[in-house]
Amino acid sequence: MSPAISLRGIRKSYGRNTALDGLDLDVGEGEFFCLLGPSGAGKTTTLKTVAGLEEPQSGTVSLDGADMTGVEPYDRGVAMCFESYALYPHRSAYDNLASPLRSPRHRLPAAEAHERIGAVADLLGIGALLDRPVGRLSNGQRQRVALGRVLVRPARAFLLDEPLSHLDAKLRQAMRAELKAIGAVRRTTTLYVTHDSVEALALGDRIGVIREGRIVQTGTREEIWHQPYDTFVARSFGRPRINLLPGTVTGHGTFLSADRFFEIPLSPPAVRSAAPGTPVQIGVRPRDLSLGPGPVELTGTVYITEVLGRATEVTVRLGGSTCRWSRRARTPPGCGPTLR
Repeated sequence: MSPAISLRGIRKSYGRNTALDGLDLDVGEGEFFCLLGPSGAGKTTTLKTVAGLEEPQSGTVSLDGADMTGVEPYDRGVAMCFESYALYPHRSAYDNLASPLRSPRHRLPAAEAHERIGAVADLLGIGALLDRPVGRLSNGQRQRVALGRVLVRPARAFLLDEPLSHLDAKLRQAMRAELKAIGAVRRTTTLYVTHDSVEALALGDRIGVIREGRIVQTGTREEIWHQPYDTFVARSFGRPRINLLPGTVTGHGTFLSADRFFEIPLSPPAVRSAAPGTPVQIGVRPRDLSLGPGPVELTGTVYITEVLGRATEVTVRLGGSTCRWSRRARTPPGCGPTLR
């Protein structure tokens, strides 16, 4: 079966700036796919290309197996939520939610439209705001109205551009749960753009990591977390970020740090993948480090200790004051190498 959304060889430039550089991406039918990347990576341009708001210089966009080349945005059957809201500021929140249901293509009977608007408004916690002009709402409230305008109408795919970015932390967490529930019930194909790795891990059936207009890796959250393609992907997930220690593989199956200050045993697959003397980086998640005795011990200097409620983050300099790396570790103890 063809993917619900398929992009092949998409190239898009704005003058000398390349936004998308031969991008390939598939999103399956009914899948909630999160596209993660830093600012300027090409996330929003990808969404606009799928929606037909941007025309690529080369490449093809297909929806449900049909080539969308030359197809106008209103004929593509997708609904997009913009990070900048794109609301009618002089109209009420209710009228903004109702606008898709009043268009010739999606018109519903008044009673059915009213019922659907009420259900979406209650879901997003804006039921009491429906009579207010959008211009009098807070940024977070406007963001929820913009998201509701997408969810209120039937669509072959939802395109969501950082729809939770303007919400406070508590509401953002609640809305993540609601979005995940909506995805499970409706099974509408969703392409969700975010720069927040926590959102991507929480929401995505699959995740794609984009950098400089190219997809670096796609996979499930388990694949992305445990088998990152490169250090960019590894550093994109986890707070605090993964520790990356430069060094070499030795002839007796260990990792030797670049300053020869410490040595760590490697598993057989890692040893087989690199010849002795090969420069490598070893990645250790902070939660896999602990303070105290253990099967593998690394001696270092505690530089900073931060008590953050249930967890304590400790920055340790390995190799003493002359070492140019600082490593972060979480306590209480986890598993893997320990620091003392």
